[in-house]
Amino acid sequence: MQKQTLTCLSAVLVLAVTLSACGSAAPGAATVPANEAGTSSQEQFSGTISVSGAFALYPMMTVWAEEFSNIHPKVYFDIQGGGAGKGMTDTIAGAVDIGMISRSIKEEETAQGIFWVSVTKDAVFPIISSENPVAAQILERGITQEIFNKIYITEEITTWGEVVDDPSITDEIHVFTRSDAAGAAEQWAKFSGGTAQEDLKGIGVNGEPSILDTVIKDPLGIGYGNLNSIFDLSSGDLVPGIVIPPIDVNTNGQADAEETFKAKEDAFNAIANGTYPSPPARFENLATLGKPQGLTLAFIEWILTDGQQYLESAGYVPLTPEQQAESLAKLK
Repeated sequence: MQKQTLTCLSAVLVLAVTLSACGSAAPGAATVPANEAGTSSQEQFSGTISVSGAFALYPMMTVWAEEFSNIHPKVYFDIQGGGAGKGMTDTIAGAVDIGMISRSIKEEETAQGIFWVSVTKDAVFPIISSENPVAAQILERGITQEIFNKIYITEEITTWGEVVDDPSITDEIHVFTRSDAAGAAEQWAKFSGGTAQEDLKGIGVNGEPSILDTVIKDPLGIGYGNLNSIFDLSSGDLVPGIVIPPIDVNTNGQADAEETFKAKEDAFNAIANGTYPSPPARFENLATLGKPQGLTLAFIEWILTDGQQYLESAGYVPLTPEQQAESLAKLK
């Protein structure tokens, strides 16, 4: 995952102009400076917006931050990943202005003052290694929701032979899940027949990049990942080394064309038109402690209007006009 960082030299120059304090970015953080060449006839804002949370939304947030800074050269961003759980914890504690939350907001969180709006849509996909011994059969047959349930929730299915109905294949399934609090894990749990991330069985792996790398390196592994982690955004192809097992939604025993995703465009369209099941398709949300005001409000309103134009090229699904209007109305 690419990070945008502010060098110490640049920080010194910013100090001279803004008389603001300079601190080094925390691990996993990106500090996005304003583009001094940016001009705008709109109202000019100044200040720093701090953001943390979901790996799923992190790449898009860095794009939004850069584009907003182009318009408002005196606005700076401190952006950290760390997972949806970290984003929510930081927001409730008042440690950041905005939390990136890749799951639904819980009642106990709203009770603690959390306000939220949806800003885009993406999805979680199952992944296996391209070296999986039954990859070819899986691509032909797909995997039903019931089988995912028996792998991830009840642990009734433990071999790859059981997945493809071939008892001669006894290779053990190596089940991987997220050990950090993650929206992707919650969505995958709900799809698999659980109710929360804690219902998922398997070996815990910390962070989105790590679970992807772990599955790539393990021919017997199975995991899950976000749309923007498993596809190369420049080529639109799957990240080398992984395969998306088709979800046999109609349980006809074969992977239909609309259930098979080998390119980002196909997955994107399935999320947008609703043919990919939800969950694991989901809305990505931004959370604040109380209704946002001032600079934070202006930034979120911009994301819901002009900022929507950057979503598709970055691999995210824009809100429909109705969804966009609903989120904007919540901010009023």
